[in-house]
Amino acid sequence: MAHHIITPSMLLSFFFLLIHVTTSSSADERRPYIIHMDKSAIPATFSTHDSWYTSTISSLSAPDGIAAVHLYTYNHVMNGFSAVMSQAQLNQLERMPGHLATYPETYAQLHTTHTPRFLGLNRHVGLWPKANFGDDTIIGIIDTGIWPESEMFGDEGMPPVPERWKGACEIGDEFNSSNCNRKLIGARSFSKGLKEGGLNISKIDDYDSPRDFYGHGTHTASTAAGSRTPNADYFGYAKGTAVGVAPMARLAMYKVLFTADTLESPTTDILAGMDQAISDGVDLMSLSLGLPRLLPYDENVIALGAFAAMERGIFVSCSAGNSGPHAYTIGNGAPWITTVAAGTIDRDYAASITLGDGITTVQGKSFYPESIYISGVPLYYGYGNASKEICDYYSLDPKDVAGKIVFCGFGDEYTQMFEVNRTGAEGAIFVTDSAQFLNPDDFFMPFVAISIKDGEIIKRYIANAAQPPTVDIKFQITVLGSKPAPQVASFSSRGPNILSPWILKPDIVAPGVHILAAWVPNRGRQPIDDDYLVSEYALVSGTSMSSPHVVGVAALLRAAHPDWSPAAIRSALMTTAYITDNTHGPILDPITGTAATPLDYGAGHIDPNKAMDPGLVYDLERQDYINFLCGLNYTTDRIKIITRGLNYTCTKATLDLNYPSFMVILNNTNSSRVVFTRVLTNVADSPSIYRAVVKAPTGMRVVVDPPELKFDSKYSKQGFTMSVQIDMAEVVIKSDYIGNYGYLNWYEDGGNHVVRTPIASAFGP
Repeated sequence: MAHHIITPSMLLSFFFLLIHVTTSSSADERRPYIIHMDKSAIPATFSTHDSWYTSTISSLSAPDGIAAVHLYTYNHVMNGFSAVMSQAQLNQLERMPGHLATYPETYAQLHTTHTPRFLGLNRHVGLWPKANFGDDTIIGIIDTGIWPESEMFGDEGMPPVPERWKGACEIGDEFNSSNCNRKLIGARSFSKGLKEGGLNISKIDDYDSPRDFYGHGTHTASTAAGSRTPNADYFGYAKGTAVGVAPMARLAMYKVLFTADTLESPTTDILAGMDQAISDGVDLMSLSLGLPRLLPYDENVIALGAFAAMERGIFVSCSAGNSGPHAYTIGNGAPWITTVAAGTIDRDYAASITLGDGITTVQGKSFYPESIYISGVPLYYGYGNASKEICDYYSLDPKDVAGKIVFCGFGDEYTQMFEVNRTGAEGAIFVTDSAQFLNPDDFFMPFVAISIKDGEIIKRYIANAAQPPTVDIKFQITVLGSKPAPQVASFSSRGPNILSPWILKPDIVAPGVHILAAWVPNRGRQPIDDDYLVSEYALVSGTSMSSPHVVGVAALLRAAHPDWSPAAIRSALMTTAYITDNTHGPILDPITGTAATPLDYGAGHIDPNKAMDPGLVYDLERQDYINFLCGLNYTTDRIKIITRGLNYTCTKATLDLNYPSFMVILNNTNSSRVVFTRVLTNVADSPSIYRAVVKAPTGMRVVVDPPELKFDSKYSKQGFTMSVQIDMAEVVIKSDYIGNYGYLNWYEDGGNHVVRTPIASAFGP
């Protein structure tokens, strides 16, 4: 087969997840092939590429008397066609002008968008069927609006809207009441604060209505409760059936962010949206936005709105923020909010690199949206020139790299992308320690990001190659079961919470890296050469993506246990979370390459099926949070702002909430002793006995009293105290914020329940 160098613009994407390929064939065997053609090679006698392809197929001789059969012409997913032919006919075709490459047919097994599966959700057993997939729950999303025509907001098979619902579908720019249905039961927008502040909603880059222009709200809403939708993908990546975490839950969108001079929302509009959501009757609320971290709770409208929601039994989930990996960067840390960090999943997007020796193959990260065929392309490396080796700004000479793949050593990947793109090279392989967190829209030409280890392999090949080095690259590979996973995203904000460091935050980690969900098809999403491609789905990263996962699971728990309070739901999520990855090692922090800590992931990674049956919960009521505010020394006036002037007392001021975690802030001597008081509630149907088992590291001494708790019936309560003594003098300090950490485990005697809570110490801000 002849191989040719091509440019990215020649081909568009075509990809199936490879399950099985038959490699042996006889000369007479007929089978389907996918044929990549050089679009520019079309003879002048043909007016369309389809006529050229069909004519080419019909011209193939048929020694066995069976003509080749045309299947499809691809005008967008790639340049070329598919056909069924014999090996002899294929040999003829590959000698014809314009032929670039042939791939034998592969067989695909369709997968979901994967995070529900990664979370362990199953249609036949566990939390999904127990909760009837979230039926009769209503999730309010406070975001950038919604694209109602997305198939993920279809209402097929959904029962009538609950009679208790008081919401509405507002009329506005390109949006009317008919855009709502039994899935999307409400949609409103709030922009008075924006307009009155002298900012006008863009006529070009947004809609003065609940319709989403930006895409963020559409993505978060479909992640939380999108309907099952087949044939979803992002330019061939992550192909499968898309489904939200709670696919039978209802959605209500409250648009509070618009494109004006900036994509920011006045706090008046945010608060109005939350207020309306409460009035309309949502059961849960998710906000993937945040305010400055230093705003006290009585000045933070998200904290204010969430407190009012909590009082009415509404569960509120919020993103932790994207300011990691530094300490004390957590946002949305009020203790009545469930604060969600972001982690990776076991699905990756890759390109395969085969070096010119024909033996060595490495795999790197890539989202390049075209199924181009690169084979035998010269590989350039600026060996001996420090700037050229790392592809620094304006270091490369376009004449040196023309028609080549540029290898860039470890450096700034965004600088490297700019530099290689400037030169007009064919593409680049660049070395990075953060490929996991690159975004799809970074890959506007054939870039592949590889690890430092694989970079050394390529360097050795280049240094020792007997012939000028070359490379083959195959794009559009979706990898399932990648390891290790989950990891804590580098961008995910870390604790402690600077406003109230005595409460461990974040609470939980959930999928938030390269999450596939619905998108807006009104504008280009994926850059390619000098253009942008449109997609109805997008791969997006951020704690914005992790919060809707948690609110979706909370909707399932609410449906399965309608009597649980928001605090009980959060406790169930936290005490059943796991702290090991799919290699059976600890969840990692990819920045350090070492084990992550509770200040990175809270109680651990969310596990929906275990959360359905936690055994015991740490519950909280309104007065408990008021006691905490009193412990913060908030004045009467400040507390009245939060409680809206409703009656309260400050007779039991404390910083020790009945929270499913334990946090010790160290003093100037790097030591401290704290006595915690907790009350556990039995939510299992039968009596039980639990015994305390503590896992404590060096420098931490823990005493639990009593060490055994007996629960006589469902909803019975038992209290305990726990003394924690920290002395870091015995410990080699490796961090400027985390001291040490361990776990308190309550094991059910003769049962299966384990109630785990983290114990962490941290240095003060």
